Amino acid sequence: MLCETGSNRNYYINLPQTLDAKSHMLTAFLMSLLTPISPVLPSMSSVNTLDRTNKVAQAANQPKITPKIILDRQEMRPLMGKLDDVPMFNSNSPEIVQTEGILLSAFSPEGMAYPKAHLNFSLQGRFDLFTHHISKAPPPTDLRTLYIGAIAYNPTDQPVTIDTLLGASYLSQPDAPFYEAPNYSLNNNGSMYRGPGDRAMLDILRGRRQDIFPAQIVIPPKESRMLMNIPIPVKELEPPLNGRSGLSRLRSDGKVYVATLALYARLNADGTERAPNLNEWEEILKKGELAKPRDVVPTPPDLTEGAFEYSRVAGIQIGSQWFGNLTDKDSQDLSIPKRGESYSYGLSLLQYGTMGTGQVQTAPLKVRYPDTAYSAHGNYGVQYNLTLPLQNSTNETQTVVLSFQNPIKYDKPVGGLQFFEPLPDNVFFRGSVRVRFRDDKGLAQTRYVHLVMNRGERGKSLVTLTMPPSDRRVVQFDFLYPADATPPQVLTVTTN
Repeated sequence: MLCETGSNRNYYINLPQTLDAKSHMLTAFLMSLLTPISPVLPSMSSVNTLDRTNKVAQAANQPKITPKIILDRQEMRPLMGKLDDVPMFNSNSPEIVQTEGILLSAFSPEGMAYPKAHLNFSLQGRFDLFTHHISKAPPPTDLRTLYIGAIAYNPTDQPVTIDTLLGASYLSQPDAPFYEAPNYSLNNNGSMYRGPGDRAMLDILRGRRQDIFPAQIVIPPKESRMLMNIPIPVKELEPPLNGRSGLSRLRSDGKVYVATLALYARLNADGTERAPNLNEWEEILKKGELAKPRDVVPTPPDLTEGAFEYSRVAGIQIGSQWFGNLTDKDSQDLSIPKRGESYSYGLSLLQYGTMGTGQVQTAPLKVRYPDTAYSAHGNYGVQYNLTLPLQNSTNETQTVVLSFQNPIKYDKPVGGLQFFEPLPDNVFFRGSVRVRFRDDKGLAQTRYVHLVMNRGERGKSLVTLTMPPSDRRVVQFDFLYPADATPPQVLTVTTN
């Protein structure tokens, strides 16, 4: 069955779980014909356009090789731990914005021109603000700069202070283009990134706050202040298309309402552009409709047959970080696999993509618009904090490898993980992960690794440990799930 996943815009085939050799060949052939349509922003530079054109021409002259599906028999385990209860304001629909209006408003509907555009959900204490939107010139001749604003209102009778603990927001052009990159790069200096989602998540992982985010904002009673007022320019780009991704970790000492909005730049007397001011943002909040064009309507989650459309997220989710201590049952240790064997834990597992575990890790939404996703499929912006207390309980020295993999998505068990050989050209993950461990000399190591992974790719070693008998080694693995990636992936432990 051919299906399209809207949150990640990927076509996939829902296949029988038991396949003979002929069925595997047919499956591989069908999959090779499908082109995933990911929320990946194309590179805008003329150099890259020319480069892509040359590659297309070269590919046309090369004989086509049908990828084969290879089954690696191993154990898939549900991920231990759970999401925390920190709310995340998740503004990702509409992804492509071509009108002024409301992207996501958690304000009270009272006194608003379009009450249904306001979801009436206040925030207090710790919360996150995630945004991912694209500006595409409505007709190509209209090249005004689109601004994305985040406004916060204090409904109380006392001043409210909002602290920005961490914050990052980047454009596709020029901040983080989608140039080609190796599938594995050491990234301890933070210089490797591909795409704005990748770069923003790396900043948060490294504990940074960009200067565009004030460290603290004080909102007087019954007043509003801008948390964010930043542009997405398209004027100098060909085609006129650009995107911006960002994440802020915030803390408020009082109740606030938050909204994300879209306005085009206003003009100065001399014809130059300027950012919208607070009054103009308040005006669109009170009188504006939901921004357009709207994304595809999601499929109800209880549908069991036919095509399934995840759609994009616009709502308040519960869950900012997943904390997991990966151990054996009733133990404080995690026994390494037998020599020659592996086990894996799913990352960002979602409905119809549980990798045989039956586990859905998707953050639930407390409020949402009816034409947007039912839950936060993909967990964009969610940080995974996993601890693996590896234990060699054998009488021999063992070589243990930790790797990050991108197997072919499936739901019901298939006896292991499926990979492609050779790999298709579809990039499904771009992002950095962090591993912390003690090496074979007992020295503490922190390693950032940037990964660019294609669909069905096994991946390389993040950490290789030589573990003598009775050796116990704790490995900590962390990453934030980046926008412009397609879940799920897995974390695999192998004994060679």
